[in-house]
Amino acid sequence: MSLGTRIKDLRTENGLTQQDIASRLGMGRSNFGHIEHDRVVPSSEDLQKLADILHTTTDYLLGRESLAAIPEWATSKDKRDFKKLLEEDGEIMFDGVPMNSDDRRRVMDVLTGLFWEAKQMNKHKKKARSTPDNSDDTEG
Repeated sequence: MSLGTRIKDLRTENGLTQQDIASRLGMGRSNFGHIEHDRVVPSSEDLQKLADILHTTTDYLLGRESLAAIPEWATSKDKRDFKKLLEEDGEIMFDGVPMNSDDRRRVMDVLTGLFWEAKQMNKHKKKARSTPDNSDDTEG
């Protein structure tokens, strides 16, 4: 996935228009459009501003890290489980055709998010089962 594609995907996820971001960067909409279409590489200053506007990191925009980071609450066992999931090195196929590296990375990003969401939900369920019900049953 290219820099421009990452920017566009995050822009739309954040409900922003090209004009919204262009204004915040102090440039015209068409200039920003050139960045999204990979015709122009933003300066390091604009790249940092983009990361701030899009609530991400410059490393993610540049393809150096996954969007879904390991949450603070993850235990060492949780991290081992996740590492095992990622280390299974089989090909990811779609319609019998192996995915290219960009598509594979996107699938892994989605799986990463789903993995941590499921882990967190399971932790909340376990905690709820082990905690007595503190609801007020009095009638008023």
